Amino acid sequence: MGRKFYTSDDIEALRLKGIKELVADENDVVLELAKDAAARYGIAIRYKTADVVLPSVSPGVRRAPPFDMEMWRKEFPILKGGIHLANCSQSPQSIRVCRAIEGYLDNWNEMGMDWERWMDDVNESKAEFARLINADRSEIAMLTSLSQATSSIASSLDYSGKRNKVVATEAEFPTVVHVWTAHQRYGFDLELIPVVNGEIDLGAYERAIDERTLITSIPQVYYQNGFKQDIAAICQIAHRKGSLLYVDAYQCLGTDPVDVKAMDIDMLASGNLKYLLGLPGSAYLYVKKELIPYLKPTATGWFGQEDPFAFDIFHFQYAGDARRFDTGTPSVITAYAAKAGMEIVNEVGVENIKMWVDELSEYTIQEVQKRGLETTSPLDIRKKGPTTAISVPDPHAVEGELKKRGVVASARGPIIRFAPHFFVTHEDIDRALDALEDVLHEMGNNHWVRPLDGLSFRHS
Repeated sequence: MGRKFYTSDDIEALRLKGIKELVADENDVVLELAKDAAARYGIAIRYKTADVVLPSVSPGVRRAPPFDMEMWRKEFPILKGGIHLANCSQSPQSIRVCRAIEGYLDNWNEMGMDWERWMDDVNESKAEFARLINADRSEIAMLTSLSQATSSIASSLDYSGKRNKVVATEAEFPTVVHVWTAHQRYGFDLELIPVVNGEIDLGAYERAIDERTLITSIPQVYYQNGFKQDIAAICQIAHRKGSLLYVDAYQCLGTDPVDVKAMDIDMLASGNLKYLLGLPGSAYLYVKKELIPYLKPTATGWFGQEDPFAFDIFHFQYAGDARRFDTGTPSVITAYAAKAGMEIVNEVGVENIKMWVDELSEYTIQEVQKRGLETTSPLDIRKKGPTTAISVPDPHAVEGELKKRGVVASARGPIIRFAPHFFVTHEDIDRALDALEDVLHEMGNNHWVRPLDGLSFRHS
């Protein structure tokens, strides 16, 4: 039985029936709007079993991961002597991904050319992505980047009707806004929902999405500070107002369960080099099968045709499934890597990964505050992805100094990002923050000094 996502509509239905308790299965997800509604109406939420939930512990007590941490850490050679917290930018190399790449190279060397097998492997990588988000392989296209995926969607829509407006946000990674802006030559208006204090309130979507909105484009997680949006709730708002929803899941997919069927998401894309443990050069696009026949991308190529191997320049026929969003010859070597990386994520289990990443996220926030550092990330873990953003002077210099100390972190704008994945431990976080303190002192940061007895001293 699939996981159910409970919405505010479900709570409203219980209220109307006079039911005062929602009983959910252990793997079900009660969305934040549903929780708020339940609290408002006095409806209790109870799970049938809680075996998969990390038990409550006293403050300061460290939980254990719900998988074999020692075994999985051996999969990533860099962890023998280093700490990898740059998963928001690039994941570390795994043995399995390395062997997959070597397998492709060996096959190429031995066979010279093996396109039938290579295309089978590309299709298997699509199937692995589909498994990750509960989709069908026929709803998945393989592209080279999220930029290309967004371009495919932007170029496939008809803006000639009364719905000629696109809503996006200031939390987008720049490439997404660049793509929508470039496509404004098709004649649509673009409205950007602002980020306020590092977050976007759901009410902003209620105000921005209207009867003219054709599609709403959102990131699941804000790349700058890790703010995580309730994509199912936003989908409800968009659909109620007649808008499609496109989700950029790059900064979170693999660490938070996404069920495109239960959430009713129209389109979703992600690259593989972050939490999906792959390489640059591969990205996957999901499009709901019911929508595919109505979308006609101008960003296309021969692999987007129903029969690319007909080599027919006189008859143009889009593929009947999501292959119509494929373009040219796929990047086979990155497909091999992508499949291997996603297999790891699916084997560990995204639910298990979320439990552990949330634990590390909460621990990191606590330790950052204890040490007197400043974070721009949400303090409520329910609204936070894996990234913890820490304000530092000269972030790129800090990134370089941390690397000298064996800590791989990621600088963006005015902050340094610590973004753990499932193979990271509490001890890794401790050592990374120790290294950051040393770097800040060495750099002569006059905005922060080491706190005494948990107190933070700041200078103006």
